[in-house]
Amino acid sequence: MSDKKKIPVPREFTESQYRPQEETLQVQQKPNKLYIGIPREITMQENRVALVPSSVATLVAHGHRIVIETEAGEKSSYSDHDYSEAGAEIAYSSEQVYKADIIIKVAPPTLKEIDLMHPNQILISPLQLPIISADYINKLRQKRVIALAMEYIKDESDTFPVVRIMSEMAGINAMLTAAELMSTTGGGKGVLLGGISGVPSAKVVILGAGIVAEYATRTALGLGAEVRIFDNNITKLKRLQNQVGRPLYTCAVNPHYLEKELLGADVAIGAVHSKSGRTPVIVSEDLVSKMKAGAVIIDVSIDQGGCFATSEVTSLEKPTFIKHDVIHYCVPNIASRVSRTASMAVSNILTPILLKAGSTGSIEYLLFNNLGLRHGVYTYKGCLTNSYLGERFEIKSTDLDLLITSNL
Repeated sequence: MSDKKKIPVPREFTESQYRPQEETLQVQQKPNKLYIGIPREITMQENRVALVPSSVATLVAHGHRIVIETEAGEKSSYSDHDYSEAGAEIAYSSEQVYKADIIIKVAPPTLKEIDLMHPNQILISPLQLPIISADYINKLRQKRVIALAMEYIKDESDTFPVVRIMSEMAGINAMLTAAELMSTTGGGKGVLLGGISGVPSAKVVILGAGIVAEYATRTALGLGAEVRIFDNNITKLKRLQNQVGRPLYTCAVNPHYLEKELLGADVAIGAVHSKSGRTPVIVSEDLVSKMKAGAVIIDVSIDQGGCFATSEVTSLEKPTFIKHDVIHYCVPNIASRVSRTASMAVSNILTPILLKAGSTGSIEYLLFNNLGLRHGVYTYKGCLTNSYLGERFEIKSTDLDLLITSNL
């Protein structure tokens, strides 16, 4: 009786699992010609330019189109003639530049510049947390721009190449700037950074043991200063000692020892870097108020909010302010003081990325395959993708991996 109730199933349904299945392979993208725009920087006394003529020549030789606004390279000692000879088109209006598919800047765009952007345009620029606002994020979202923060882009070794190269320059610059500010003509107490016979050298306290700290330490020791380094990452402290090649005073960020050293410091350098959001405030305003009159604070971390409670963003035009009798130098684009070197450094990092994007199809396609580049994205076609910014500005953020998967 039960055998008669069985429903016969065709063999093709039961044996299909044994048949060869089609394999789904990723389709190789054809090389694509990029259309890149380089506007002239108009904010923060920014002197750098995103691509130098030698990089432009390389990109143009690969068939890419570069449009650069007139005088964009003047402050880095690159003329329009240098760029035109390299193969770039010279634009005489910002509107013309912002027609490009990819916009590259070394300072965040202003709200007026964002108004010139169009949907699906790719923006590569620094984020500089202290100066951006909810309006800035919302305008990028409204324009459906794909925005990448230079300082959060990672390379194959899981490090931040733009941060590293700028940090090298910032570390050297910080110490040279401190030496100037400590002089009488610089507004200080007339203290020489390096010691001379019979006179003790200045004391330098550095917060953080990364690349900025390494190059600041090298410079300070070279000038003869006494250096103290604080960081909670003991591995970083060991690495710094090995890189410098001599015994150093290093310590974990212990409030007791930190206060003791800061009270006697002539120079304090903030060199803490955050991987995804704002840097933590390590030195309170109360502690700053107890520091020596005429001491100098140089907060290199100011582009991520600063690690001194008294830090406020300044510009190269007016780089310092005095609070509690302590001189503060809080310029986020400190590398702009050596704009030609800085421009070459940034250009050397961006050029291989652009060449790779051209060979794989587009930067958007490259994002799908490159986790390090994807790490730099903070807005994507109308969505905020950085959770820290979402919490800070109370804007909903979405996982970028989900957005990319749904778009490709």
